[in-house]
Amino acid sequence: MLNIRKILGVLLICPALVGMSHAQVFVIGTGFGNDCYNKTANAYASFLDAEKTCTRALREESMTAKNRAATYVNRGVLRMRAGKYEESLADYADAIALNPDLPEAYLNKGSVFIYQRDFASAIEPINTSLDLGISDAHAAYYNRGIAREYTGDINGAYNDFSRALELKPDWDLAIMQLQRFEIQPVD
Repeated sequence: MLNIRKILGVLLICPALVGMSHAQVFVIGTGFGNDCYNKTANAYASFLDAEKTCTRALREESMTAKNRAATYVNRGVLRMRAGKYEESLADYADAIALNPDLPEAYLNKGSVFIYQRDFASAIEPINTSLDLGISDAHAAYYNRGIAREYTGDINGAYNDFSRALELKPDWDLAIMQLQRFEIQPVD
């Protein structure tokens, strides 16, 4: 059996979150919903303009429930990046109400909890994103690794960072996290 321990002590929250992953959702078609996705996915420089585009899509466009849910997720990502955590949680709740099988809504909901330093609350929605088969599973494992580490589950954190690296080889963020651990045989 192996004992996994951190070798650098408790990680400061800011370095861990700089590389935290978010997931956007593609919106099929043209119009404001698609523009919202593009601005979110490409880290558009003007948050206010991008958020207005998403809001306009939600107010003015006729969309399928799937595209509306995706647009809520995308606006939630923008709001989360801007530190508007309660507004982003509301967007993820709206997305989940429209499409409870949308894994990106759960991953991003977990990310908000991490930003808010509510690590215990982050684990359940991230687990749900994995259960629903999120395409960015490496991001979910990475974020859950952060949450697990801060809740004291060091072995779980190590395993999640390892899984993230397995899914996305040569990912610098996962490598950086794993370098902080030392594996020793248990006496």
